[in-house]
Amino acid sequence: MTQPPLANQRVLITGASSGIGAGMAAGFAAAGAAVVVNHFGQPDAAEAIVRQIADQGGRAVAAAGDVSKPADVAGLFDIAAEAFGGVDILAANAGIQKDAAFTEMSLEEWRAALEVDLTGAFLCAQEAVRRFRRQGIDPGRSKALGKVLFTSSVHQVIPWAGHANYAAAKGGVKMLMESMAQELAPEKIRVNAIAPGAIRTPINRAAWGTPAAKQDLMRLIPYGRIGEPEDIAAAAVWLASDAADYVVGTTLFVDGGMSLYPSFAHGG
Repeated sequence: MTQPPLANQRVLITGASSGIGAGMAAGFAAAGAAVVVNHFGQPDAAEAIVRQIADQGGRAVAAAGDVSKPADVAGLFDIAAEAFGGVDILAANAGIQKDAAFTEMSLEEWRAALEVDLTGAFLCAQEAVRRFRRQGIDPGRSKALGKVLFTSSVHQVIPWAGHANYAAAKGGVKMLMESMAQELAPEKIRVNAIAPGAIRTPINRAAWGTPAAKQDLMRLIPYGRIGEPEDIAAAAVWLASDAADYVVGTTLFVDGGMSLYPSFAHGG
């Protein structure tokens, strides 16, 4: 009987109590991984995901923590160690938006997005690498010493008026990922990213929640449909598995073609 692609592996997913993170939690569990479901102030939602995974025969534990605080980040990895003996995969997914016109954006709004979306990703990745080194490589789990997977965005390449803080953070995630990948690949630590396009999650409900909004959105998606959290989860499972062992320092765009600048299809 063929083992699932992530059998015997342990994953910590930040921001996993809703949206893309919740989809990843279900996808990683279905692929055989034990899952740490990080949340920030959403214990009921996180516990519901843990129960759902357990009901389907998987292993999961909820873990509260603010990814922008180093002590909280260390605590998340401690929970993973206590529950499952360690972490093989970090899915640094936690993110927020604090939207405003550029000249109206407060320093607090600027800092909030950068602190969670970029600094939080840095802190979690830094702690993951330290833990991977302590654990050592285990060929029974994976060919790699460890895997780090960032959730970026199409807005690491597509400018986004009214969202300067978010776009700047995701541009930073791109270079963080690539710089880490270059530095850590000789240790057999694989670092990659997924750049979602428009995904049906609560954070962007305004973009798809009404027929008129959805019609406008479809103009930006050549493939003609909005993405689902399961689309991102499937890509994440593959990138974290040994099937992608030679994939290092890559951003995988999962966006229905949004990053192709579809407005230029009939002009230019």
